[in-house]
Amino acid sequence: MDVVSRIIEQERPIISMSALPQTSAQTSATTGTASAVTGSFRKTGEPDISESPLHPRRKSRRIMVGPVPVGGGAPISVQSMTNTLTANVPATLQQIAELTAAGCDIVRVAVPSQDDADALPQIVAKSPIPIIADIHFQSKYVFQAIDAGCAAVRVNPGNIRKFDQVGPDICKAATDAGVSLRIGVNAGSLDKELYAKYGGPTPEALVASALKEAHMFEDVGFRDFKISVKHHDVITMVQTYRLLASKGDWPLHLGVTEAGPAWQGTIKSCLAFGALLAEGIGDTIRVSLSAPPVEEVKVGCKLLEYMGLRKRKFDIISCPSCGRAQVDVIQLANAVTEELKNVTAPIRVAVMGCIVNGPGEAREADLGVASGNGKGQIFIKGKVIETVPEDQIVETLLARANDIAAQMEADGQVPVGATGPVVIPIQHPNAMNAVR
Repeated sequence: MDVVSRIIEQERPIISMSALPQTSAQTSATTGTASAVTGSFRKTGEPDISESPLHPRRKSRRIMVGPVPVGGGAPISVQSMTNTLTANVPATLQQIAELTAAGCDIVRVAVPSQDDADALPQIVAKSPIPIIADIHFQSKYVFQAIDAGCAAVRVNPGNIRKFDQVGPDICKAATDAGVSLRIGVNAGSLDKELYAKYGGPTPEALVASALKEAHMFEDVGFRDFKISVKHHDVITMVQTYRLLASKGDWPLHLGVTEAGPAWQGTIKSCLAFGALLAEGIGDTIRVSLSAPPVEEVKVGCKLLEYMGLRKRKFDIISCPSCGRAQVDVIQLANAVTEELKNVTAPIRVAVMGCIVNGPGEAREADLGVASGNGKGQIFIKGKVIETVPEDQIVETLLARANDIAAQMEADGQVPVGATGPVVIPIQHPNAMNAVR
């Protein structure tokens, strides 16, 4: 047994899969969902989340977005939206493939024109994840999206013409096709009458808009829908979702609309989502950023991982650097992150800037390096196992991370966190080739 195996054997007790309790999200997963287990293989440094430290999930009804369950205790899914012209099928499929690789569970595409609507059948046929059509203004595109096989359709009651008249027909078409809907209320497109009544897009106004359409759907017997009530202001958004959550059992799609550039939007979304998810509110999320859509997915997945609501993957911790640092910590941390980004095992890697306190400060990490004087001390669980030249740090960490991941797999180690949304089999394996 090599040094890595010996340390793992000493530090990580093997957890019996059958001995761990399951959350409601795991036990209520739909057919085809892998069995989910929570637990911790760490002795220190991370709470055992076999029992969630968060507030119990709000009870909501379950709907399906294609094969992905939303609500009813299902794992919280991550969504994004393409920014390509939907009519450009190759470009749209390429972006969907990139989003899928990043961890996206459901993707939305804009349908503002007839050309976009005409492209939907090809996109649906070749996408590896469920497609939601995003419809504004023209109700005819809703019916075309349903006919195209979209898994769901987002409708905005604030701007679709004569929505109250066409709503029942939309519900019937969705029922016949087994398609779910999202009532997407947005502060920027609130109904004029409600805007005037409440003096603006207040929480009460947004919820009133959502309830009006929800009751209309339910009056005709349609229940397969979720609701979003998005606002660009964090406090208003949180207040709105809290109010809506108290009014019924609809699954809720969380989002901060027009959140801003990457850093600003990330902060807004994490604050808003963190507050609501910590209260058990929210069934699916979309982080909206003025940035490449893949960045939205990265933020959404990591947010859920850090809250114990999604299967944890590779994580890096690094010191902020100081006058003691004898290496460019920022550059080293970025290089390690890039090289280890495809490690899917829940390994925590520490990058420390000095050998004085590095191993001690990062003792709870699975693997790490403390650098100085042109070399790096590689340690596992705080124990130094080797010293390598600075230019070999990254490749050594990658090799050791792969060793640990292989040992964990061989030992049947249980990852920290709840199982993420249902894994969708890629029914069209040539999708990637089709967009090149």
